[in-house]
Amino acid sequence: MTVSMRQTALLLASGLLFTAGAARAAETPAPAPTPPAPATPAPVMPAAPSSDPTQVRPGAYVLDSAHGKITWSVSHLGFSTYYGQITDVTAQAVLDPKEPAKSTLTVTIGTDSVNGLDDRLNQHLKAPDFFDTAKFPKATFTATSIEPTSPATARVNGDLTLKGVTRPVAFDATFNQAGTNPVNQAYTVGFDGRAVIKRSDFGINAFLPLLGDEVSLRLEGEFKAVE
Repeated sequence: MTVSMRQTALLLASGLLFTAGAARAAETPAPAPTPPAPATPAPVMPAAPSSDPTQVRPGAYVLDSAHGKITWSVSHLGFSTYYGQITDVTAQAVLDPKEPAKSTLTVTIGTDSVNGLDDRLNQHLKAPDFFDTAKFPKATFTATSIEPTSPATARVNGDLTLKGVTRPVAFDATFNQAGTNPVNQAYTVGFDGRAVIKRSDFGINAFLPLLGDEVSLRLEGEFKAVE
């Protein structure tokens, strides 16, 4: 076979292979397009806390003890006002925003947690002169009535038992806000409170009248909804 004939044969063979490949490509269906990935739904953000007490979720609540404390103050010899805290406080509440008078509140106070920010004073406060915590480790408050005084405030009347003595006591409560706590995602209601009691009413008479008889109480509480 001459060189010319071999070249012609090679060209024919190449053409046949190209034609066969094109035919097979035409017979093979194109791959189906990949469907798009489903869109990720946007996260649902909790509603901002509300300062409207009528929007409070009704139901049972417990005090967040890490954010529920009593700060007390008393006149010290007339020279200054002395401050301290009681940190062991537990409480249960049932809140009814439509009829606040139907709400309930019970509080238990661990008297051994009284703190005057001085070790010697703390030991004296726990002694029989004052709280006598070995004999009376708990104080309690039970609300007997709740009287709204404005859209966001109320007078809470109740019975305080301290050092074995029960007396009627009232405090003024102010509603702060309610909503989802951004830290722990718990539905939370926050209040402030103010009260003044006479320690002599409960048999705590040590150093009267040098130390003040009237004790001012500042109450702070964040209540979590019971799910």
